Amino acid sequence: MAHKIAENILFPAADRVDADGQIPDSHFEALAADGFYGLAVADEADVTPSVLVEVYETLGGGCLATAFTWLQHHGAVAGLSRSPNSGLRDRYLEGLVDGTFRAGVSMAGTIPVPPLLWARRVDDGYVLDGVAPFVTGWGIVDLLQVSARDEFDNSIVNVLIPAQSLRGLTAEQLPLIAARGSNTVRLQFDGLAVPRGLVSTFVTPEEFANSQLFASWKNACMAMGITRRAITELETLGVDADPLKEQAALARLDLDAALDGRAKIAEARARTSELAVRAAAALVTAKGSSSLIAGNTAERLMREATFTLVAFGRPAIKTALLERLIRG
Repeated sequence: MAHKIAENILFPAADRVDADGQIPDSHFEALAADGFYGLAVADEADVTPSVLVEVYETLGGGCLATAFTWLQHHGAVAGLSRSPNSGLRDRYLEGLVDGTFRAGVSMAGTIPVPPLLWARRVDDGYVLDGVAPFVTGWGIVDLLQVSARDEFDNSIVNVLIPAQSLRGLTAEQLPLIAARGSNTVRLQFDGLAVPRGLVSTFVTPEEFANSQLFASWKNACMAMGITRRAITELETLGVDADPLKEQAALARLDLDAALDGRAKIAEARARTSELAVRAAAALVTAKGSSSLIAGNTAERLMREATFTLVAFGRPAIKTALLERLIRG
């Protein structure tokens, strides 16, 4: 189903989505109709990690803007499915799983040291102050799972709020070089009051750090999807892309080994983004001078590959990437 959606719906419109900066609602409706909004709580016997990889990479190679926006949804679903807040679960979980509600996540404010986004305890909930520097899907999603550091004990507080203008919350549009249709913004929190009923989960700093391994493994699929698409386009031009296929297979083995603790996730992630850049550069070269004209697939993939160098980034990934790019 993912291949069908990617090839028949996403990829044919991807250059137009990139140029217009707007994702057709029908893209998300197609994903919802085939059950793709519920992957985070699907039966693990059916939706194994290898199945997730295939789905994520396929959709990422179809349209990065759509897949990038849709990917955020699963973090909110997974978080709410584990929430002890039964009222919040009953209100939203079923709709999130079937795609009636769409969600995004905001974690970047909790990762830096010191954090950029703090949660202050009050009698009836929390007050949020600070910045969430990179939030995807604004104006597209209905709900936003926001992670903030509790200023009392440094734990992570996850809240589920409406993704709209609220008192104490302002959004600044970010002019991305790729995936502009994802409507990515910078959120400023100035005393945003969040009632206790919207608090989803509490996570210790150690639990939060451990969860980042799976997140990094999953996020690598966007770079791998771009590599897949570049290989397909190269083969359409009659170019022998088998060496790139072999490198992609090895990169996937590295990622899976990192998930199992047999390799370093930062180095595996760096490898995928570097490969995406080289695959896209090969396509630009093979296409020739037409790739210099804005609005074509090769030019778009080159920008999208560049996007993956820093999107979903972490300091260790940046260090590993610089090592590969500078030293070879």
